[in-house]
Amino acid sequence: MKANEIKRGTFIHYDGQNIVIKSVFCQTACSRNANTLYKMKGQVLETKKKFEHGFQGDENVEIIDVNRCAVQPLYREGDAWVFMNNESYEQYTLSDDVIQDELPFLMEGLVGVDALVVDEQIMGIELPSSVILKITETVPAIKAASSSARTKPATLSTGLVVQVPEYLSEGDTIKINTESKVYVSRA
Repeated sequence: MKANEIKRGTFIHYDGQNIVIKSVFCQTACSRNANTLYKMKGQVLETKKKFEHGFQGDENVEIIDVNRCAVQPLYREGDAWVFMNNESYEQYTLSDDVIQDELPFLMEGLVGVDALVVDEQIMGIELPSSVILKITETVPAIKAASSSARTKPATLSTGLVVQVPEYLSEGDTIKINTESKVYVSRA
């Protein structure tokens, strides 16, 4: 696959290591003959070390074959989460450092979570595009607040803090985008 086709969440094999790409930044060259540079940040799967590298847009990058299986977060165990495969009922434990980007959205019974399996080992999870969470703490709602007016910080049931419209109050359930960590709508 060409480097310019790689997106966030893609698994690549580079320099003898398996890497999951966390972000891609496109840097366009000033001169007409120069190639576009794609700076990628990620994490080495085996060692959990950070990965940063710049690829030319037309450079070939080896993609790892990743299988996905539906799992459900069951419960927290120390510094890890226990997941259950929805088909085989097998249980897997993933430490917080493996799934640290997904932690603010995890809760028991969350539906739509996929385990990412490489060589019969779970390397991480993939969340649905949005999740529904409950507001546990925020300043009181203002009676005359309009729906498109100012925002205020709100702490959600998982501990995540996001900006929400002023008219929302504690106990309301809202939809949050898991990629950008922003408020989408009321649930």
